[in-house]
Amino acid sequence: MTSHQSTQTMKPATAAKKLGVYLEATPAEFQEGVVSRTELSALQADPPQWLQDLRRNGPHPRPVVAAKLGVSIAGLARGGVTEALTTEQIDALKNEAPEWLQRERATQADVRKEAVRIKERNAERADKARDENA
Repeated sequence: MTSHQSTQTMKPATAAKKLGVYLEATPAEFQEGVVSRTELSALQADPPQWLQDLRRNGPHPRPVVAAKLGVSIAGLARGGVTEALTTEQIDALKNEAPEWLQRERATQADVRKEAVRIKERNAERADKARDENA
């Protein structure tokens, strides 16, 4: 009995998410088709010009906007940013540094510090447990 491997495909929205681009800004043929894992790998390894331009200039999806601004996605929403932004718009926000952005960046910094503290505490506990069991 021979097995035939079927080509795994994904919806354009999933492929756009994996590529870190805003689906509505991609070419129509990308939005209307399906993307195989092989095609996705090819796009990641050797991005065509449209993908390079989108990654450089946007519009960027919310996770990318949040990362570029150093805030969480929820922080974006609290700041009233609900749409995709271009790199130019993100840079303008950084330069303006509105009060909500400063507050959300501080919150995000606190969250990161706490995550590091917990990770270190858990590592110490694991070391202690290993020493007791040795």
